[in-house]
Amino acid sequence: VQLQASGGGLVQAGGSLRLSCAASGRTFSRYYMGWFRQAPGKEREFIATINWSGGSTNYADSVKGRFTISRDNARNTVYLQMYSLKPEDTAVYYCAADQLYGGSNRHDYAYWGQGTQVTVSS
Repeated sequence: VQLQASGGGLVQAGGSLRLSCAASGRTFSRYYMGWFRQAPGKEREFIATINWSGGSTNYADSVKGRFTISRDNARNTVYLQMYSLKPEDTAVYYCAADQLYGGSNRHDYAYWGQGTQVTVSS
């Protein structure tokens, strides 16, 4: 599966953004989908994951209550709605796909999008 992330940009603290990740291929609905982010000089970190149907989600503590992951299998797209953004949310955001686990370990994800930059100004 090929992934294309979009929707990043520059936003003021307290603002919101919605990221999208479009997937190619007919088997999108069989994949767990995850969002990760990487700030300069830091390791890529887990943000959120969603199961095949969209009925189960999991979030990192740092974004819980502020970010929402969702998916539309008919459109082969996964979303990350981000509210109450903080300067520390500044990073490149990546979507990823995994057929087996769908957890928080980035090494479990076989397929990655190219990343989209999110910058939150104070």
